[in-house]
Amino acid sequence: MTNEAANTGPAGGGIFSIEGLRVQVEGKPILNGVDLEIRRGETHALMGPNGSGKSTLANVILGHPDYEVTGGAIRCDGHDLLALAPEERARLGVFLAFQYPVAVPGVTVARFLKTACDAVLGEARRLSASAFLARLREEAAFLEMDESFIHRPLNEGFSGGEKKRMEILQMRMLRPAYVVLDETDSGLDIDALKTVARGVTGRTGPDLGLLVITHYERILRYIRPDHLHILIDGRIARSGGPELVRELEDRGYDWVRAAGARAPAEAPA
Repeated sequence: MTNEAANTGPAGGGIFSIEGLRVQVEGKPILNGVDLEIRRGETHALMGPNGSGKSTLANVILGHPDYEVTGGAIRCDGHDLLALAPEERARLGVFLAFQYPVAVPGVTVARFLKTACDAVLGEARRLSASAFLARLREEAAFLEMDESFIHRPLNEGFSGGEKKRMEILQMRMLRPAYVVLDETDSGLDIDALKTVARGVTGRTGPDLGLLVITHYERILRYIRPDHLHILIDGRIARSGGPELVRELEDRGYDWVRAAGARAPAEAPA
C-alpha cells in the first residue's frame, strides 16, 4: 500500500510547529508556553503525569471550542492553524485519534468513512464507491477487523479495543500528513495494542509526522519515537531521544520536576 498523505503540502519537508502555546479552560491556565516542532518523517512521543495538559494540547490542535488559546501559535506547513475551523485543519492533513471516541447511532462505519474521505480528499482525489469499498476492506483486514464491522453503526456497542481500531482505520483511510494519537493505547490488552501499533507504523514514512501522547512506556516498544518530550505543569520540561523512555521507567517524573525547580537557580547571571 502506498503512504500518500492527504495534504498537498511539501511531502518530506513539511513542519508542524507549536510556539509558546498558552491555553486556559474556564479561566484556569492549563498550558503555559508549549514549544514543539514535528517534521514529516519524524515520530515524537509526549509523556507526563495526570493533569499535565497532554489531552488539552491534543484537543487544541484540532480546534475544540471548550479550550481558549490565550497566547502562542500553531502552524502546519506554514498555515496558521488557530485561524482555521476543525474541518479546515483536517483538510490540511491534521488528524487526531481520540482518547474517548463517541458513538454515532444510525451511521455505519462505511458511510461515515466515505463521507469523511470525500470531505478531506476533495473532488480531485475522491474515490469511486467500488474503489473506496475495496480499500476499506483491505485496511480493515490489515487491522484484523471482521468485514461485518464496516456495516455496524459507528462505535455503537463497540468494545474499547474496537473503538481504538476504528480510530486507526480512519487514520489509514484518510492518510493525513500529521497524526496525533491521544492515549490511543489506554485500555488495550497486549494483542490489541500490537495490532493498533502495527496499523500506525504501517503508515509511517517520510510523508507523515506523528505525535504519540501516552501515559505508558509500553506502546513505545512498538511505535519507537525519534524524540521524547515530558510535559509537566503545562510546559515541556525535558526533551530527548528514545533513551528518556528507560529513564522514566527507572525514575518516574519526580526527577524531572526537581531538575526544573533547580534550573532557575543554576542559570548563569
